[in-house]
Amino acid sequence: MNVVNLNSARSGSASPCVHLNLNVRGLDTSATLAINEESSALQQAGKTIYRLGLGQSPFPVPDSVVAALQRNAHQKDYLPVRGLQALRSAVADFHSRVNGIERSADDVLIGPGSKELMFILQLVFYGDLVIPAPSWVSYSPQASIIGRQIRRVNTLAENGWRIQAEELEAICLEDPGRPRLLILNYPNNPVGITYSDAELKAIAMVTERYGMLVLSDEIYSELHYEGEHHSIARHYPQGTIISSGLSKWAGAGGWRLGTFLFPQGLRWLLDAMAVVASETFTTVSAPIQYAAIRAFEGGSDITDYLSRSRRILKGLGQSLTGRLRHMGCELADPEGGFYLFPDFSLHRERFAACGIKTSRDLCKQLLDDAGVACLPGTDFGRPATEFTVRMAYVDFDGERALIAADPETEIDEAFLYEYCPNLINAMDRIEVWLDRL
Repeated sequence: MNVVNLNSARSGSASPCVHLNLNVRGLDTSATLAINEESSALQQAGKTIYRLGLGQSPFPVPDSVVAALQRNAHQKDYLPVRGLQALRSAVADFHSRVNGIERSADDVLIGPGSKELMFILQLVFYGDLVIPAPSWVSYSPQASIIGRQIRRVNTLAENGWRIQAEELEAICLEDPGRPRLLILNYPNNPVGITYSDAELKAIAMVTERYGMLVLSDEIYSELHYEGEHHSIARHYPQGTIISSGLSKWAGAGGWRLGTFLFPQGLRWLLDAMAVVASETFTTVSAPIQYAAIRAFEGGSDITDYLSRSRRILKGLGQSLTGRLRHMGCELADPEGGFYLFPDFSLHRERFAACGIKTSRDLCKQLLDDAGVACLPGTDFGRPATEFTVRMAYVDFDGERALIAADPETEIDEAFLYEYCPNLINAMDRIEVWLDRL
């Protein structure tokens, strides 16, 4: 018989029992943040690490946006839960200008990064989460924390891992009336592909037919290499929420500012999210909201900044894709953002001889032996024994590269060797490592 020591309990020396929510038991730190912290620790220990893990923009925040933050550093008051009125108007105007989607400030919700807004959306909307495999590392864990069912749409490498309308419809046909949330991310993390207008229209027909809610994660929209991003909201305006922010196209990941744009018919959902926001993050930092107005307003300096960014990333993406294919990898051509998703399965037999059985094993050996940090495909929803890897080509001095990338400068191999040497060296390291297996 167990006897509780009351004197010990009263004195405060008894340890509290562990009562951990079942939905978070077994969850690890977000893979992208974990690899970033591990890379930093290895570098501090004196090891040379090529950082292809965390997808953080290499480019500085535009000067005019930084100046706006400096001018507004004195702003100290709590702002409205939904966001600063002037900022919400600027966000609505931004989507009208770049996407042809007409909305008002009342249709916008501002949050501390789009990631937090996605979590709250999944919390207040009752329905299954539908995502492709592969997809960004946090969509699925957020659903698990909340207790939502997760359905992954079957995708194929030969289609660039894009969702096909017929595969999406197959899921809907299992239970046509079931509420579902589809998250569609493009330009895509982890693959780097985007969707044509025709492909978006086909997907929109399915989502409209079954009344599916769509969260169109367009955080990389302004990094479409040709500047020709199309939003699915043009084909399914009544059921699409557009997610964006400052982290990827404006280089301001650490500022933590995200935006959701709702159709008027989903005002009930915006209202519910605002209620949860009022009881959680309250409001986004005031100086950052004031500064963000300048970013969403655009202008010639922002246009030039984006043009240079796209040219650099396009040149890098094409060059690194060629290098990886030379090593025997299969991967899609990147069309926006800064990610590659190569499949090293051609080397499966050589990996097996070295005890490499999963994509996680592969990434561990690349880090240990070659000093190249990247993430296994299994973190993005792919089978563990498939040798897919996500690489973020961001390990270079973005400010220096932007200055050099004037319209007359060709983004060729010489430019990449001069301004992006870590990425070239990373490919060299991987190739040498493969040759020595």
